[in-house]
Amino acid sequence: MRQLRIRTLAGLFGVAGVLSWAGARMLDALDALPSVPVAAPIVLAVIATVLLATALSLRSRLKAQRERVPGAKGVEPMMAARAVVFGQASALVAALVSGMYGGTGLFLLLNDLDLPARREQSLYAGLSVLTGIAVIAAAVFLERVCKLPDDEDDDNPTAATA
Repeated sequence: MRQLRIRTLAGLFGVAGVLSWAGARMLDALDALPSVPVAAPIVLAVIATVLLATALSLRSRLKAQRERVPGAKGVEPMMAARAVVFGQASALVAALVSGMYGGTGLFLLLNDLDLPARREQSLYAGLSVLTGIAVIAAAVFLERVCKLPDDEDDDNPTAATA
């Protein structure tokens, strides 16, 4: 399984942001600009919380397993793999969604902030971007927690003889 690359996530965020900004500009010209849902930052915050809780739980279980604590509940490899896949998928979707709301929020910030509805929409968009970044951070942390340690014997052939 390949590791998440921050460069890829940043690229997705940027492309989605530019496309969303252009789309918001076009839709505003047609007086059909859709609103940013109030639930968007809430849903992203819940996903970030689930990812962080999973990472912390797995980290403590792996630590107890490594230290051979009596009665420690181990981590099944498939469960860890599923958690990593969930984290990676969440990070990719969060990068796209954050970019989309970021582009829309930027458009709203640059145009007609005198209207209370637009101010609210830009606030929701900004909160969605922040919580999307929290999802990405939690997913990267989860991935780092579940990463297998490198095999030192393969990297250093003299270690086996010493």
